[in-house]
Amino acid sequence: MAEDIRSLIEKIQKEGVNAAEDKARAIAEEASRRAKEIIAQARHEAEQIVAGATDKARKAEESTKVLLQQAGRDLILALREEIDEMLSRLIESKVHESLTPHELAKIIISLIKEQKEKEPPEIVLQLNKDDLKKLQEGLLGELRESAKKGIVLKSSEDIRGGFIISFDGGKSHFDFTDKALADYIGSCLKPRLGEILKEATS
Repeated sequence: MAEDIRSLIEKIQKEGVNAAEDKARAIAEEASRRAKEIIAQARHEAEQIVAGATDKARKAEESTKVLLQQAGRDLILALREEIDEMLSRLIESKVHESLTPHELAKIIISLIKEQKEKEPPEIVLQLNKDDLKKLQEGLLGELRESAKKGIVLKSSEDIRGGFIISFDGGKSHFDFTDKALADYIGSCLKPRLGEILKEATS
């Protein structure tokens, strides 16, 4: 009887150990399988994160490049505009300095002498107030002697330097103001300036 009980206990113990070992093995296998799934999922997510970060970095680089190119173009345009303005101011200043009353008189007398043969009906001269006064004081007689017809002198607040002359009583005119002359000189110089800037930035 005691032998049977011992045998039964041994059998139960053996079956219990085997069952425990099977259960442990199943748990270990499940844990290993689950660990592999977690690792695979983590690897997949990491790849997606890296791919997303790479794409964002590429887009950021492209965007930065476009912004830098635009900023470069804007800077060149702003620089060209500033240089154009500086050139215009410089030309106008130099032209204004050159158009002294003495030089104005020489130019006006030369123009009137060229028109002398055509017998213009009336010559109208517009100048600023200061230049007009100087011409009236010293040069008006010589001007009138150079023309067969009368000369009308007019003051204009719009004229900073130079003059406007009409040979048909004011119906049409020639603009020799410092601004008009500076615009003309600038129109000749600015295309070359544009070429220089283009060469410097290419």
